[in-house]
Amino acid sequence: MLKRAFDFVASLIALILLFPLLLIIGILVVIKLGRPVFFTQIRPGLNGEPFRMIKFRTMTNEKDEKGNLLPNEERKTKFGSFLRSTSLDELPELINVLKGEMSFVGPRPLLMDYMPYFSEEQNRRHKVKPGITGWAQINGRNAINWEKKLELDAWYVDNQSFLLDLKIIIITVYKVFRRDGINHEGDSFMPRFDEYVKNKVNS
Repeated sequence: MLKRAFDFVASLIALILLFPLLLIIGILVVIKLGRPVFFTQIRPGLNGEPFRMIKFRTMTNEKDEKGNLLPNEERKTKFGSFLRSTSLDELPELINVLKGEMSFVGPRPLLMDYMPYFSEEQNRRHKVKPGITGWAQINGRNAINWEKKLELDAWYVDNQSFLLDLKIIIITVYKVFRRDGINHEGDSFMPRFDEYVKNKVNS
């Protein structure tokens, strides 16, 4: 109850205070990337139940001659990379927190496609609401491999507390300003988990 009360009040206050910034970012997204302003995607929430996560769009919608979206690397822009490296693209997730679909702190919501590839231990990450930030994010984020990241998520599930959440939030703010742990081997995107598992099985 304390966690939900904190999430509701803090997300409401944050949305009010950050509204001018959200508006400015939204306008810049339209100018530099076009419409739509937001990127939404179905992600697994508490107990794996799907919800629609909302973020600022960080890539163009460029397509090939067959109408398929070009690879991520070809749709990246300097502005989009800036939003990602500063985590400003995550700010609309405050709406998900306000609605009760996410929390400020919890394992990051991954893709629904990954669900069949989680081990029983890794799947425990869905016993809590997904978060804007989490234990894995302050301990490496995209600079650590999938096994370590999911291990840290499971650790959070077993050790969660209000004081731990406050610690994670404070450290997150510090790391965001430093842009610490953003890149994975010099790139701003983690490899897909399903492909990672397949490659590991075939190696």
